[in-house]
Amino acid sequence: MTTAELTDQYVLGNYGRFPVAMSRVEGGYIFDEEGTRYLDFATGIAVCSLGHCPAVVSEALREQGDKLIHCSNLYLIREQAELARFVVEKMMERAGKVFFCNSGAEANDGLIKLARKRAFDKYGKEAGKNVIITCKQSFHGRTLGGIAATAQEKVKIGFDPLLPGFLHVPFNDVETLRDAVSDTTAGILFEPLQGEGGINPATPEFIAAAAELRDQHDLLLMFDEVQVGSGRSGDWCGWRTILKGSGVVAEPDAVSWAKGFGGGFPIGAIWADEVCAPALGPGTHGSTFGGTPLASAVALAVLEEIENSGALENVKRQEKVIRDKVEAWNNPLVDSLRGVGLMLGFVICEDAMTGVHGFSESGNAPALFLVNKLMDAGMLTAPAGDNVVRWLPRLNVTDEEISEAFDIFTETLDGLSG
Repeated sequence: MTTAELTDQYVLGNYGRFPVAMSRVEGGYIFDEEGTRYLDFATGIAVCSLGHCPAVVSEALREQGDKLIHCSNLYLIREQAELARFVVEKMMERAGKVFFCNSGAEANDGLIKLARKRAFDKYGKEAGKNVIITCKQSFHGRTLGGIAATAQEKVKIGFDPLLPGFLHVPFNDVETLRDAVSDTTAGILFEPLQGEGGINPATPEFIAAAAELRDQHDLLLMFDEVQVGSGRSGDWCGWRTILKGSGVVAEPDAVSWAKGFGGGFPIGAIWADEVCAPALGPGTHGSTFGGTPLASAVALAVLEEIENSGALENVKRQEKVIRDKVEAWNNPLVDSLRGVGLMLGFVICEDAMTGVHGFSESGNAPALFLVNKLMDAGMLTAPAGDNVVRWLPRLNVTDEEISEAFDIFTETLDGLSG
């Protein structure tokens, strides 16, 4: 049986998959079973932060795999505590506590529980302070809590009744956010840079307003950094990159991470400051596999390599290279480039796409149509909404890979535009 046949017969069909079976890797490249090589600028959707199978991950897997793979959270786990220290001291640079889980959706569920439990402890059940405000075009995962928090109707269809207690406001609309907050609001949760919603950065004014409302109404300000965090912005924390040079100073009460946090190994995390962290005391939250010795050792190896290898500086340098090249390049299919660091989105001109041969017949949205064309040309990218093509290369992407990416990208789009 081919991989496609095996998948069709035995695997639940909940993914819309590209008809390609990947088999092995070399550096920033991934090969399918037919031997076709692809320059990987999707990296598992911002997961493989150091590329595929980096030496530090392989070594951590071998060393920890020979030592201790799993240990229940009923006991103390040294590797978990060391990873938590890195998060607190290096990434957040603020006192707080860390909880480990297995994914971004789980991490965001943890934030929701933290905000509600903290409000319950302080104000009691009768106060009804349990509403979480999120933003339209957001994406917070596919658990029942995640889809209730996500302000995209397409992820909610067929799963009623949804978890109640969520209110969605337009992203970056300060006045609507102010009007939405009330005495029943337990927290505000949003992505500093929206990923699935189209690579939309929060404005410093929106972040500042959310922080002001937090102080006025005694609620939690929570950032979903699942995609933009862990160094992808060029800093450990994406909101700090966005606020840089704005004059706005705002810090969250809690943060979620996953994806690149483990460099390809499944792990998620939340950080909570010292004031709100006690809300999740013994018996309130947990995970069988969260923060195992193996997962913690691998994630720490990845984060230390990002810190010590100069990857953060490389992200900033390569972002400038990309922006300079885009500024010098004029193609009618691309309206603009947005994002930060190496989480970048090429915004496609939908009107110009109507004249592209084969587009209308494909039935695809502009972004998906272009992602398919780029894959045919040997480059993997990812759509973000209907009209944005994402570049999510590894944080240690090389000059040669950036140059090759532009060669493929420009040749493909120039060919389509005639």
